[in-house]
Amino acid sequence: MSKPTAALTGLVAATPTPFSADGELNLPVVAKQAERLLRDGVKTVFIAGSTGESYSLTVEERLALAQRWSEIARGSTLRVVVHVGSNCLADARTLASQARSLGVVAIAALAPNYFKPQSLDTLVACCGAIASAAPSLPFYFYDIPMLTGVRFSMPEFLSVAAERIPTLAGIKFTNADLMAYQRCLHTHGGRFDIPWGLDEYLLAALALGAAGGVGSSYNFAAPVYHRLRAAFSKGDLATARAEQFRSVQLIELLAASGYIGAAKMVMGFLGIDVGPARLPIANPTTEQRAQLRRNLEQLGFFDWIGAR
Repeated sequence: MSKPTAALTGLVAATPTPFSADGELNLPVVAKQAERLLRDGVKTVFIAGSTGESYSLTVEERLALAQRWSEIARGSTLRVVVHVGSNCLADARTLASQARSLGVVAIAALAPNYFKPQSLDTLVACCGAIASAAPSLPFYFYDIPMLTGVRFSMPEFLSVAAERIPTLAGIKFTNADLMAYQRCLHTHGGRFDIPWGLDEYLLAALALGAAGGVGSSYNFAAPVYHRLRAAFSKGDLATARAEQFRSVQLIELLAASGYIGAAKMVMGFLGIDVGPARLPIANPTTEQRAQLRRNLEQLGFFDWIGAR
């Protein structure tokens, strides 16, 4: 069986979904998001995932979002991956079918996570049902057990799914189990693409053989990770570790006031107003926003990314 080609290498930005102040979808901002990413050397986006608040969007909004990103990417070097997962498999198939028509490079899907699959076979069946709606597109399973509560062995998932999902390209691996990650990298002779999904662990994943990472902080801190990857490739571990520690400090700071809402505020500080997060995600208060700005300045964040 030939390997589906998508290869999510380098930095892949898991993009926030832009909303207006009243919480409505604000699609004109997508062009500004894309412009910023391309300027920062990020050439692939992963839309409508966890960072994109996919489960807080209607199907119609997700269709409109994918349509807009595909329009913006057309004629540029930007590649689009669409997360199509849903607790309703019919909705997921609708989203996957649309993605096929848009010319994106791949689709991905979280596991259903209200009625959770109770066996690995059931999970593979769910993924197969989604992937079959876009038979020309590489399919990635999106493993993030900390949010879905769906916890199966990913090396075993690859072994089973390889025989049942012809378009299986790999796993978006947002899971701190580095032993399982390494096993995934070597499954079927290294056939599968396993982009890493925890920004604050990127250096560890690179050391094990990661070729790419999908992350939210690449939207606003890509220069940090470019330097990290460049230093690692040169064998300069001291510099790579220093850049990784900057990532850790940044993510800890944002998490202290609610990561997704705070990350969207950082985008606003950089001139790209992606609006607030939607309930049930909370947003930092006005006081927290001011403190966040001060803390970022004290940390040196704006110097790290060349924003001064």
